[in-house]
Amino acid sequence: MNRQRLAIDVGGTFVDFVSLDEETGEVRIEKSPSSGALEVRFFEGIDNLALDPAELQMIIHGSTLVINTIVQEKGAHIGLITTKGFRDVLELGRGNREEIYNLFYRPPKPLVERYLRLEVTERLDARGAIVTPLDEEEARRAIRQLKAEGVAGIAVIFLHAYINPAHEERMRDLIREEFPEAELSISSEICREWREFERSSTTALNVYTKPKLSKYLSAIQRELRRRRYGGTLNIMQSSGGITSLRAAQEGPIRTTVSGPAGGVIGVAALGRVLDMNNLVAADVGGTTFDVALISEGRPLERAEHRINRRPVLQPTIDIVSIGAGGGSIAWLDEAKGLKIGPQSVEAEPGPACFGLGGKRATVTDAQLLLGYLDPDYYLGERMRLSREKAQRVVQEQVATPLDMGLLDATAGIVHLANMNMAYAIRNITIERGHDPREFSLVCYGGGGGLFAGFLLNELEAASAIVPLNPATFSAWGLLNADYREDFVRTYLTPFEDITAERLKLELAELEAELRARFSEYGIAASQTVIRFQAAMRYHGQEHSVIVPILAEDFDDELKSLRRRLDALHEKTYALALPASAAEIVNLQASILGVTKKPVLKRMKAQPSRDALKGGRKIAIRGYGANLDALVYDRAKLPAGAEITGAAIVEEWTSTTLILPDQGATVDEFGNLIIKRVES
Repeated sequence: MNRQRLAIDVGGTFVDFVSLDEETGEVRIEKSPSSGALEVRFFEGIDNLALDPAELQMIIHGSTLVINTIVQEKGAHIGLITTKGFRDVLELGRGNREEIYNLFYRPPKPLVERYLRLEVTERLDARGAIVTPLDEEEARRAIRQLKAEGVAGIAVIFLHAYINPAHEERMRDLIREEFPEAELSISSEICREWREFERSSTTALNVYTKPKLSKYLSAIQRELRRRRYGGTLNIMQSSGGITSLRAAQEGPIRTTVSGPAGGVIGVAALGRVLDMNNLVAADVGGTTFDVALISEGRPLERAEHRINRRPVLQPTIDIVSIGAGGGSIAWLDEAKGLKIGPQSVEAEPGPACFGLGGKRATVTDAQLLLGYLDPDYYLGERMRLSREKAQRVVQEQVATPLDMGLLDATAGIVHLANMNMAYAIRNITIERGHDPREFSLVCYGGGGGLFAGFLLNELEAASAIVPLNPATFSAWGLLNADYREDFVRTYLTPFEDITAERLKLELAELEAELRARFSEYGIAASQTVIRFQAAMRYHGQEHSVIVPILAEDFDDELKSLRRRLDALHEKTYALALPASAAEIVNLQASILGVTKKPVLKRMKAQPSRDALKGGRKIAIRGYGANLDALVYDRAKLPAGAEITGAAIVEEWTSTTLILPDQGATVDEFGNLIIKRVES
C-alpha cells in the first residue's frame, strides 16, 4: 500500500514541495520558481524529488491562483442573470463611501459590465414563498442573449434564493439546456446567506475565476493520470480544511487564501506539539506578509473577507496580508518619503541581486548589503547573488535621492519593512483585543527568520519560533489539514424566542445536510467531528460576533450560550450588554474528516562543533554598523544547542538572524526558539 503523501504550495515567488513517507516519517523538501506555466512547475518539483506519482497515496495542493486572478482582474468574460429590478446590485453595493476622507475615492469597477447583467421576471418574499413564478421564456431569451455576447460563464443571483433555491435551480437547468458549455454558478449553491450585495459579489467572483482554475486543475489531473497516479488530489480551502478536486473546480471562491491557510494550520499543529495555545503565525514570503492568530489552540476565523475591495461570503481563516516581503520594492513618493511595497518584483525578474534582469531596489537587496545573506550560499548554492547590482539600485533609487549614505539607506529599507510587519501583527492582536506580549511568534516563509528577531523586540512577544524548513512550512501545514465542509443558514430570530429543543432540531438539519455533502470523501462517521456556531448580536446592531455552540448549552436552556455572547463581545469591543435583547443572525456548521497527521521527529543531542561555519561582519540598525556575527549551519545544530547573538543561522532554503540582545535554543524537534536576553 502506498504510504507517501505530497503537499504542494504555490506562492508568488516559489512553488514549495514537501513529501512525507508515513512509514518512516521521512520528510523531504523542494522549491521551484513560480514563473511560467504553473502546471509545468508542479511536475518539475515532483521530478526533482524523484517521486513516482504511481507510488503516491495523496496530493494536497494550495494555490494563490484564484486570489491572483481577482487581484489582477484577469478572470473570465462573464454575464449575470438576476431578479427584475436588481440589475445594479453589484454596482450600487451598500451605497456607502468606504474611504470617507479620500476625495478621489472610486469604488471598484463591477466585474460584470452592465449590458451583460440581465433581468428576468420572478420573485420570492423574505420567507421564501413564491410571489411571482419564474418566466421561463424570458429566462431562455436572457440565456441566448448572453450566449450571443460570447460570455464564458453565467452567475445567477435571485432575490431571497438563500431561503428557497427553487427558481435558481430551475434557471440552472435552463442554462444547461440552452448554453451547456458555459461555466455556471448559482448563489444558493455558493453561499446560503442573506445580504444581496455580498451574495452577488461572491457568486460573480466564483464564476469569474472558475474557468482559469478549472483549466489549471484539469491539466494537472490529465498529467497525473498519464503518470498512473491513483490517489486523491485534494485542494486546500480558505477555511483551513481540504476538499476534493471536483468541489474546488465548482467553488474556486472557497480557495482564495488556500496557500496562507496551510501555514496557519501548520502553526496550530506545531502549537499542539509544543503545548503552546497562543501563537501568531507570521509568514514572510517574496511578495506578501501574511499574519494570523492562534488563540486557545484554534485559528481565528471570519465569515466574510474582502479581496481587491470586493466582499466574499465564505468561512475563512482570519488572515491579514500586506505587501511586504523579500521582493517588495523600495520607492520614494512625491514628497521623497521612503515606502516599501505593496508592489513586488515577484518571481520574474526578481530582486536586482538575483541577476535575472531586476532593476528595482528590494528588501532582499538591502538584506544582502547589510550582510545577512551569504551571496555564495543562497538557496543552498543554487543561486549566486550580486552585491554590485544590489548596491547600484539601492544607491541610485534610495540613497542618492535622499542624500544619505548607502548603509543608512539599506538599514532604512529593512527597518521600514519591519515596522510594516509589526503594524500588521498589531492589527490582528491589539485591535482585536489581544495582548501580543501573551503570544509567541512563529516566523516562517523564505524570509521569516530574517524578521523574527526584529518583530520579537518590537512587539515584546514571549518568544519567536523559527521551525525547521521554514521556507516550505506552509506546504508542511497542508499535510496537517483535515477534510472540511461548511454550511451556513440565515436564521434571524430573537434569542428569547429560541428554545433548546428548537435549536437542537435546527442543528440536526444542518448536520444532515453536511453529512450528505461529505459522503463523497468516504470517511467513516467515527473519524468525523461536527462543530456548530452562531452569528449573534444585540438587538439593533448591524454586525455580529461568532459564538461557538457547545453541548452543555442545551443543559441550561441556552443560558451559557448567551453568557458566551457577552464575554466574546466584551473581549472584541470592550463592551458587553447582558441586559439587552439579543438575536441569532445565522447558524453555522462545520464537519471535519480527520486525517492522519505527520509526526515530528525528536532530535538527538550531539556535539555541535561542526555547526559553526565561521563569521562575518553585519550591520543592524540600533546596534552598530560593524558587528561580528557567528554563522551556523542549521542542519548540524543538535537539540539543546544554544546560540548567543549577534548570530546567523543558515539552511539551504532560509536564513535566521539573531540580534545582539537575543539568544536562541534548538528544541527537541529542531525549532529555533529565540528569546530576549536580560541585560
